[in-house]
Amino acid sequence: MKTISLLPADIYTVINKSILTEIDKKNLITLYEPIIGPLAVSLYLTLWRDLDKLEIMSIDYTHHHLMTILKSSLDTIKIAREALEGIGLLKTFIKEDEINSYVYELYSPLSATEFFNHPIFNIVLYNNIGKKEYDLLKKEYEKLKVNLNDYKDITKMLDMSFKSASIIESKEIKEHTSRALEIENKVDFDLITSAIPKGIISERAFNKKTKELINQLAFLYNYDSLKMAELIRTVINEKGFIDKEELRINARKYYQYNNNGNLPTLVYRTQPEYLKSPSGDTSNKGRIIHVFETTSPYDFLKSKYKGVKPTTRDLKLLEYLIVDLELKPAVVNVLIDYVLRRNNNKLNQAFIETIAGQWKRLNIKTAADAMSVAEKEHKKYTKKVERVSNKKITEKEPVWFNEKIEKKEISQEEKKELEELLKEFK
Repeated sequence: MKTISLLPADIYTVINKSILTEIDKKNLITLYEPIIGPLAVSLYLTLWRDLDKLEIMSIDYTHHHLMTILKSSLDTIKIAREALEGIGLLKTFIKEDEINSYVYELYSPLSATEFFNHPIFNIVLYNNIGKKEYDLLKKEYEKLKVNLNDYKDITKMLDMSFKSASIIESKEIKEHTSRALEIENKVDFDLITSAIPKGIISERAFNKKTKELINQLAFLYNYDSLKMAELIRTVINEKGFIDKEELRINARKYYQYNNNGNLPTLVYRTQPEYLKSPSGDTSNKGRIIHVFETTSPYDFLKSKYKGVKPTTRDLKLLEYLIVDLELKPAVVNVLIDYVLRRNNNKLNQAFIETIAGQWKRLNIKTAADAMSVAEKEHKKYTKKVERVSNKKITEKEPVWFNEKIEKKEISQEEKKELEELLKEFK
């Protein structure tokens, strides 16, 4: 291959093939810099900065621009470029003419796990920084993992009696069916399509299920159409279709990396106004409904855990209930309260997902309807068990199961329980 001289007047354009997160930048400096050197890292970040606001493609620049920014000669810049190429962070393409045109294609660094498991990179890093620094770095990146090899799965599945549920939609729910689809108008698919370079995505990529997922993710993470286009572009496979699972992962990662690892705020939202009960109901049941309607699922679950923050697993479950099943916040709260009562204050995932699926099919939108169907089905369940075993069930029921609560004709024990529930949210 002939040697091609790099001249200051030569043009270059940058194309982005991935998403650069704050974690990626840290990995670039911490793991890659000892191997490729600071100038190569600076060149990579400069090329990234040259991208447009969508982080898709840059305008045309001359290599004199790089010389000015990096304060380096072209020979030095070329060496740095080749270092990036050699380690998989950059691909270079050229179109020869009187003034050569280059295309620089950027790729994200490997994750820390991928890097340390790489058959070459980890050895080169070890040789460059020595055993002491290498061990410190590796320890810094280590993640705590629970080893389940010695454990047995004893998860209890939901009794099949719950599958007999059936209720009639209320008039209020029917009236607001169209309004409940707030997610559908979140993104502009024409804008998304126009923001993705032609030829890399199939015309059949945006089917119904894919559009639904894109809308859900945009709603969950509060992304606009252009941000979704950016994310979509990174998960288009070789056939021109969108890898939906990768899109989920990238959308979540991007959000967490830009929000200090926090999950989206959807779990902090409360019941929409149009699905709340009429104001002014001061009865005991009305007060309970008010708690369900004005408390976010995150805060409700936290209160049930006596102020302890919900785990990441619990938050992912809430996300699933709200986003995938489109349950309203108040309905999620009723579900949480009921399941914790039924399962000795444990949020059994299999149990809650089964009930949630039923409530989704029943189109439960309000706290009152959720409380009603939970009570009815629990009564069916207890009667069936008592009939089969001839043994009365003594498990603790939610206080709102008691019909007398509306008339304030409740026992002292029930009254105390009610006050405890309400006190947590005053």
